[in-house]
Amino acid sequence: MKRNVLIIGAGAVAHVVCHKIAQNNDCFGNIYIGSRTLKNCDEILESVQRKNNYKIPDNKIISKQIDAFNIESVIKLIKELNISIVINVASAFCNMSILEACIETGAAYIDTAIHEDPNKVCENPPWYANYEWKRKDRCTENKITAILGAGFDPGVVNSYCALAVKHHFDKIATIDILDVNAGSHGKYFATNFDPEINFREFHKVWTWIDKQWVEKPIHADKLVYDFPVVGEQSVYLTGHDELHSLSKNIKAKSIRFWMGFSDHYINVFSVLKNIGLLSEKPVKTAEGLDVVPLKIVKACLPNPKTLALNYTGKTCIGCLIKGKKEGKNKELFIYNICDHKECYNEVEAQAISYTAGVPAVMAAMLIATGEWDVKTMVNVEELDPDPFIELLSKNGLKTEVIVNIPSKKFI
Repeated sequence: MKRNVLIIGAGAVAHVVCHKIAQNNDCFGNIYIGSRTLKNCDEILESVQRKNNYKIPDNKIISKQIDAFNIESVIKLIKELNISIVINVASAFCNMSILEACIETGAAYIDTAIHEDPNKVCENPPWYANYEWKRKDRCTENKITAILGAGFDPGVVNSYCALAVKHHFDKIATIDILDVNAGSHGKYFATNFDPEINFREFHKVWTWIDKQWVEKPIHADKLVYDFPVVGEQSVYLTGHDELHSLSKNIKAKSIRFWMGFSDHYINVFSVLKNIGLLSEKPVKTAEGLDVVPLKIVKACLPNPKTLALNYTGKTCIGCLIKGKKEGKNKELFIYNICDHKECYNEVEAQAISYTAGVPAVMAAMLIATGEWDVKTMVNVEELDPDPFIELLSKNGLKTEVIVNIPSKKFI
């Protein structure tokens, strides 16, 4: 019997999830998308219809209204629709309410980013231990499959690390995850994901060096890397979700995350931060209004969904891994190149959303076939990487591997 799926969320990543699940709807039973704002769901479904992306035209995605913060509401909808797989691409603030609903109902759970507490920023590591892993025992006891961080980073890069362990190395020394967007959206300033979530990451850096957590200031460590296809790009040491599970599950001396930012982005970000506009703490205006500066900035910036039409250029995301194989030093770069314009032509989205949304659908397909239906809570690197990477390659995200990279790649 094919399994019914509920997609929760109606943002830029949910847009991609709906397109890709429609392209693979022969793998599932009934498919639904739920959000507080039904109009947002319907606009996504209009896009899917406009691009003629339903593999089986009769198996249409159906929109439903839901408050993802309300556990009882999510439980009720899961039961009412007989859902067995939930793809959570809603706000990271409601991850735990959706996960709790899945544990209560027996539905499998997939998300693409770590849980966020609105009142806490950059909590002490490892981040997954603060919320998600506390529920692992209950997932195991109730035989609930919960796959955490099944986007690209986290997600695909975790699988690249698992691929390296399985096929390429006997011992891994260092992992450097590199994420660069060599593209232009034509706006003065914008973020590719929810600005509120995006900026909350950039208060300080937690990184894994010499098998311990190290705290550093944001944007303090910069390198230039010579990427395949997109060439030399500046990248900055940044804290990120996947470090927190990889440090536990992969035996490596150091695991770092580097994200690409233009000089213009750094300048604008620095001004906003230095004058307090990226604070999540309320302030009182002269008129006596309580406002949160970060929410004001979010309201002023473009919605990430609106960036897709005019986006040009490419992304490159991958893992630079060093270690030993059969006693010899080995170095490789496992990566993907994604083109903004090609993504728009296929699903009316930009490449950042595309790389985050496609993997979540592939994870759902592997749960549906049983290959990843593990009946416990896992991060992606704990799962077999081969079927995942194969599915990704068939669905727009091809993996490339360069072995023994010249040392001049870091400049």
